[in-house]
Amino acid sequence: MAVQYQISGKTAAEIVRSVEDGVRTGALRAGDLLPTVRALAAELSVAANTAAAAYQQLRQRGIVETQGRHGTRVRPEPPISADRSTGGPVVPDGVLDLALGEPSLLPDLGPVLAHVAAQGVTANYRDAGVLPELAERARERLPDLPADAALTVVGGALDGLDLLFSTMLRPGDPVGVEDPGWAASLDLVAAHGLSVVPIPVDDDGPTPQGLRAALQKGVKAVIVTTRAQNPTGAAVTAQRARQLAVELKDRDVLLIEDDHAAELAAVPLASLAGVTPRWVFLRSASKPYGPDLRIAVLAGDPATVARVEGRRRLSAGWVSTVLQRTLVRLWETADTSAAAREYDARRDALVAALRARGFTAHGRTGINVWIPVDDETRVLTALRDSGYAVAPGSLHRVASPPGVRVTIANVTQADIEPFADAFAAAASGRRWTV
Repeated sequence: MAVQYQISGKTAAEIVRSVEDGVRTGALRAGDLLPTVRALAAELSVAANTAAAAYQQLRQRGIVETQGRHGTRVRPEPPISADRSTGGPVVPDGVLDLALGEPSLLPDLGPVLAHVAAQGVTANYRDAGVLPELAERARERLPDLPADAALTVVGGALDGLDLLFSTMLRPGDPVGVEDPGWAASLDLVAAHGLSVVPIPVDDDGPTPQGLRAALQKGVKAVIVTTRAQNPTGAAVTAQRARQLAVELKDRDVLLIEDDHAAELAAVPLASLAGVTPRWVFLRSASKPYGPDLRIAVLAGDPATVARVEGRRRLSAGWVSTVLQRTLVRLWETADTSAAAREYDARRDALVAALRARGFTAHGRTGINVWIPVDDETRVLTALRDSGYAVAPGSLHRVASPPGVRVTIANVTQADIEPFADAFAAAASGRRWTV
């Protein structure tokens, strides 16, 4: 719907501030449609070039996006701290939340934190950095990386991407992203003013043809989710890795691999590390051990890792050694295999139930299932009325067809058949009743 917020300003900078104020206060929400350049210029009595320059700055900052004939809208996650009491999706009471995208089967951190606290060791400015024991354990858990790989620690996968974008790329650089892909990384690409080049994804990861087309467009970096791709659950197979390696060989492009689910992925890791001269492999602790554990291992070629570490020294300095010791202890004591098997069972059962009703569903690994639909809004609304909240595919798409994402973390086996029935009714436009 068209926005009711009154944008003001006589210069491009003033118009930008007005739109940002609207987003910050919640008067402008995700998806709100802004006036056309000509309409805004006429409304404010300014030149069309002034309004166009303001929209360009807002796009470069990742606050708005232009969708061709659909106009200019506020992005789903603009990089502005907004009033959370007035924004964000609300899941009503009695509705099963299958949209959040967070894991639910997590180890008990109490004994781990007690063990770390009992060590009584804290770092200082002089000695802080990557703990030797963490680096040693990480290399043991990542044996397929090149022998000359350098290693550091960052504050989660998105922190690693943020550091890579700021050190290795410049605003306007084209970046190959999976489509559909991780909504948070798409928002971060936009916030850095980078240009998105979509790469289609199937169950085996990015398609070779899509990667080839992106490389022909001169992308400076490519993001590949190795396993448990969000939102489709795709996983790069050994054969697909060989095909992608052929396309990437001798290319001057930064290859960024995100092993999204880490220890929760039951399929073998087929990494592309070292195929290009500049490469990075990210493994976060959030999915297997909990979203509050903001830490990830970042391995890569020595020059790229050195840039990341140099940039981090100018800001946070280092990742807390308390977090690092916690992760080491979890690696030593926590068994995530039971959680991985349970997620696999729930996901496979949901995919099978949907396919039995004639609907294609994707989800080889991880905690998400992607279901193509004809009309996202109709399906979302009908499912909510039936007691289920799922994530709109529009948050994850660039040019790919519509779909919805279902997170199976909160699903029990008893929920699967009723949800599949509700989805079948929603997708076909029928009313569903228990």
